[in-house]
Amino acid sequence: MLILFNKPYGVLSQFSDRSTGGARATLSDWITVPRVYPAGRLDRDSEGLLLLTDDGALQARIADPRFKLAKTYLVQVEGEPAEAALAALRRGVDLADGRTRPAEARRIDPPALWPRDPPVRFRKSVPDCWLELTIREGRNRQVRRMTAAVGHPTLRLVRWRVGEWTLAGLSPGEWAPGEWREAPPHVYKRPGAAR
Repeated sequence: MLILFNKPYGVLSQFSDRSTGGARATLSDWITVPRVYPAGRLDRDSEGLLLLTDDGALQARIADPRFKLAKTYLVQVEGEPAEAALAALRRGVDLADGRTRPAEARRIDPPALWPRDPPVRFRKSVPDCWLELTIREGRNRQVRRMTAAVGHPTLRLVRWRVGEWTLAGLSPGEWAPGEWREAPPHVYKRPGAAR
């Protein structure tokens, strides 16, 4: 089984919250299917596509950086990055834990997304813009650290695609935060299985 979940802002990518005695929202507030686990993670302050499965081999293929599965994010950043900043993201940037792999990075028009709750703070004097960023590794808070490294802190981060699975093709009203769907078996392939 593979579940595609549109994770809302503020939800932990785990089924329990022991650190605050259960005060924060977790996957158990949204997903009632037994014995599924997140394949990878998405930070509490990030939104969008989170995959969950009961298949250990599929979970490893999705989450393990060795497989270099592409993950695409829609990123609202502070400021308006020049081509030099985008070129730096495409080459890879130096972070405290080493240089990142090259990313695909481009400016995009503001996407038609659901409203975030709480909304991103609007500042009249500080412009912002949207980027589409695709990476093939999964360091802690990597996209946020990459955009900050090129001088454009992330304001909103929405994971849009993981490998072949995506939130694309659905309007915000059809794919609201907190909604999930089971992927049909023919949409995904277990490692080593024939299609």
